Amino acid sequence: MGVERRMPHAISMWMCFALLLLVNAANSFYLPGVAPQDFEKGDLLKVKVNKLASVKTQLPYAYYSLPYCKPKKIEDSAENLGEVLRGDRIENSPYEFKMREPQMCNVVCRVTLSDKEVKEFKEKIDDEYRVNMILDNLPLVVPFRRPDTVTLVYQHGFPVGFKAQYAGSKEERYFINNHLAFTVKYHKDEETDAARIVGFEAKHFSIKHGYDGKWDDSKTRLTTCDPHAKRTVTNSNTPHVVDDKEIIFTYDVEFQESEVKWASRWDTYLYMADDQIHWFSIVNSLMIVLFLSGMVAMIMLRTLYRDISRYNQLETQEEAQEETGWKLVHGDVFRPPTNSDLLCVYVGTGVQFLGMILVTMIFAALGFLSPSNRGGLMTAVLLLWVFMGIFAGYASARLYKMFKGSEWKKITLQTAFMFPGIVFAIFFILNALIWGEKSSGAVPFGTMFVLVLMWFGISVPLVFVGSYVGFRKPAIEAPVKTNKIPRQIPEQAWYMNPVFSILIGGILPFGAVFIELFFILTSIWLQQFYYIFGFLFLVFLILIVTCAEITVVLCYFQLCSEDYLWWWRSYLTSGSSALYLFLYAAFYFFTKLNITKPVSGILYFGYMLIGSYAFFMLTGTIGFFACFWFTKLIYSSVKID
Repeated sequence: MGVERRMPHAISMWMCFALLLLVNAANSFYLPGVAPQDFEKGDLLKVKVNKLASVKTQLPYAYYSLPYCKPKKIEDSAENLGEVLRGDRIENSPYEFKMREPQMCNVVCRVTLSDKEVKEFKEKIDDEYRVNMILDNLPLVVPFRRPDTVTLVYQHGFPVGFKAQYAGSKEERYFINNHLAFTVKYHKDEETDAARIVGFEAKHFSIKHGYDGKWDDSKTRLTTCDPHAKRTVTNSNTPHVVDDKEIIFTYDVEFQESEVKWASRWDTYLYMADDQIHWFSIVNSLMIVLFLSGMVAMIMLRTLYRDISRYNQLETQEEAQEETGWKLVHGDVFRPPTNSDLLCVYVGTGVQFLGMILVTMIFAALGFLSPSNRGGLMTAVLLLWVFMGIFAGYASARLYKMFKGSEWKKITLQTAFMFPGIVFAIFFILNALIWGEKSSGAVPFGTMFVLVLMWFGISVPLVFVGSYVGFRKPAIEAPVKTNKIPRQIPEQAWYMNPVFSILIGGILPFGAVFIELFFILTSIWLQQFYYIFGFLFLVFLILIVTCAEITVVLCYFQLCSEDYLWWWRSYLTSGSSALYLFLYAAFYFFTKLNITKPVSGILYFGYMLIGSYAFFMLTGTIGFFACFWFTKLIYSSVKID
């Protein structure tokens, strides 16, 4: 009783603490790009620089890790939690110009490289790194036309440089892109002179700049491009070799009026996939799954209706001496399984995932987590995961009490620490590897501390709150009594072997999502925007239906063959789709990605392992609850003496 009196006070204290943390989080995280900014003619525009990124290594680096031109004082922009975890490092740059005032051949600076810096540039060119810049929250894109298409395709950022052969030489040389031709697109207000930026593009060139006499920052005029003589850079016919250590960085700016309105300015970026999204392919996949689900549901309803009618008739005619099928195991079907504590933990964590994904999908589909809000999706996922801990505790405690458990604090601690603990251990190892590569993708210790604080300060107390509430509720009653002595399970047919039926069960849920999975993996690992959240939400609902139905069908067959050990098998049947997800991730790695560094490969498989483990818990929990509902339903529908 003393515990029960103290609990509400402790709960209120932790809830206040959680609320305080949330308010602080809301104050420290901003939402960029959600309000338009008007620029008058002559207003100063400041280009910001972001990370250097490569699809070949997956290791981002800070822009100033290479000896590019620096402003007088480097200032970091405020980054939210999601941006830090993504490796974004947004800083100011010396690229500044005035709104609607074109500039030609503006010299940024002259840099003399050391041998070490030459080597660093060559390594980044080898690894195909691209430089990311931002203007008015729009990322810089490089438009190019593919030989086989007429439409323009946009790529994030511009390459650091390229490798090529000089004419008449067989030796490959490294060339640096040191001249940028920016194009700023704007939409002008019809009534006022103000304009809004709706596009930020660039063409990149490599040019060996020349000048007369000694270099003077304020006086020297270039011979290769000159605004006074209206001479500009239009090609890379005389490229700058990285080994020529003196590099002059220059840029042009032109302004183009555009019909695109501010609200639609992201549309260009969202159509950045190599081809049109394969709508028909995805719809086809969904239709097949819906058709299969409909057939399964129809078969189940007809077969079950016949079974229940027959069993109830047998009872009335007193011909039930020779019972067969699923009714025969009614005295064992609700017997607690082996390792019931672990099952409770897994179900609780799965409920946490289900709540997090549902709320995230709804917010994303409504447009709250658009790509203009960099890092918003990851920040939302983390915060929702933490706050969904209350449902994890509630679900695990309710199931634990049904299994006649009494140590609710033990099960609560396991629920609060098992999955996050495993993920944090893998994440810490991967972060150490990224740190070893001196990449900006390494999460700083300050951010790591914030993550631990969210885990221990909010998630763990909320799991305890949920568990406390769940354990105080009356235990879930089974519709039939459990026999004291377990019934012997008859020998099963080969196709009812647990391993075989579990592996078969995971194919259909994976089939529901694998096409969408391709686009998700492409957006993560090939750095493209993923934005069709409405469609993803539909796929997720189909996944839930598929997991539920395939588990119910296989559970029915299992009970008909007088095997009552369904608890774990129902979880593993739909959960096995995670195995196919991981195998598909491996297939994607070897067929679509060009990753060569061992560290990058370890990162890929490490993160995909975490993703597959989470998917296992999500799909397993959906299958478990479907099967639990089904068994309760059928055993409460028949008369049992």
